Amino acid sequence: MTRIRLQQSGDLYLQGGFWKLRWRQEAIDANGSVERHCHKPTVIGPATGPHGVTKEEAQRIAWENLLSWPKLDEQPRQSQQTIREFVEKVFIPEHVAIKAASGRTHFRAILKHVLTPEEVDRVFHVDASTSKTKLKAVPNWPYLGSIRLANTRPEDVQRLIAAAVAHGYSAQTVKHIRNVVGAIFNHARKGQCFTGNNPAGLVTLPGIVRKEAHSLTLAQAKDLLSAMQYPERELALIAMLTGMNVAEICGLQWKCVNLTDDWSATDGERIPARTIAVCRHFYLGEVVSLPVSSRKRQLSIPDPLLSIMCELSRRPKYTGPEDFVLVSRVGTPVDETAIAKRRLKPLGRKMQMPWLSWRVFSRTHTKLAHQLGMQSLDRMAMPAPSAELQASGRGVPG
Repeated sequence: MTRIRLQQSGDLYLQGGFWKLRWRQEAIDANGSVERHCHKPTVIGPATGPHGVTKEEAQRIAWENLLSWPKLDEQPRQSQQTIREFVEKVFIPEHVAIKAASGRTHFRAILKHVLTPEEVDRVFHVDASTSKTKLKAVPNWPYLGSIRLANTRPEDVQRLIAAAVAHGYSAQTVKHIRNVVGAIFNHARKGQCFTGNNPAGLVTLPGIVRKEAHSLTLAQAKDLLSAMQYPERELALIAMLTGMNVAEICGLQWKCVNLTDDWSATDGERIPARTIAVCRHFYLGEVVSLPVSSRKRQLSIPDPLLSIMCELSRRPKYTGPEDFVLVSRVGTPVDETAIAKRRLKPLGRKMQMPWLSWRVFSRTHTKLAHQLGMQSLDRMAMPAPSAELQASGRGVPG
């Protein structure tokens, strides 16, 4: 049916770091009836990053590509978009951008097996010259980016899964790839950009083979502690004596630690004597509240750990309420990834424990506390001599 456009207008707004346009159109059909249609919000472009545009530029782009009448009928059908175009223009702005930092990081990492790594860096507006990611496009890898949404079949996704398995990826990573593809098409279906069954839903996955969950014996723990120095020794001790994970330990601030024999309060929360309030963790370069309220807890400080933390609290600097218990020489939280690479992993290989990781120490807490009781754990942790801490700046590494 022939229609004559009467007018169209739009509202430009900022959401999730992207300029978006909500626009409406009025037209009159051959019978003289006026039709009004509100289009689905459309992403105009990023507002931040190396490719970010100003509001004025976004208004110009919206006018030239959507709101000016000569361009209106030239828009491609949504179902004819390639997966790459849909991910860039719709999926990332509407689905990924609104997630927490951990969720955005997960999607960015897994999408590099669905699109090429270079395409993912581009759609996430990452400067390739400064990116720490070393993953490059794999020759003959069945990337899905160039396939149109409407033409994607289960066998396309199955080829991707088969390539991941053949490349030696873990079953868990393969499952993540399938789930991310499924999330893309679920979002496309919600936005009426794709009809039919989700092509990822019919894909078969390999069985998951669980790796052995290593933990330490009491003798192994003592040997490791005697060979460690600040801060990996304190990280290991806190994990084994409390069960805290490494992100919680790195994000631990003095205001959440009560070393006294009286109650204290921080941020409106009462903390009993000799107690750690676990309510934050250090993740992706920032201290954030724990994502699940059930993980917030209060842990008693055993005597050996109390002695060590008291010694740390007497260092000449970085002992204010907002400072971190374990700090670098410039006062920032210690970098557990760098410490593991430089010190923990080499020590594990030297002591015939190539599987050594921070998680092993948390598991050791559970194992030894169950098998031997907390008294044995206490005997395992002897306070570091004051001279050792003084030599390293009283807990601040040189």
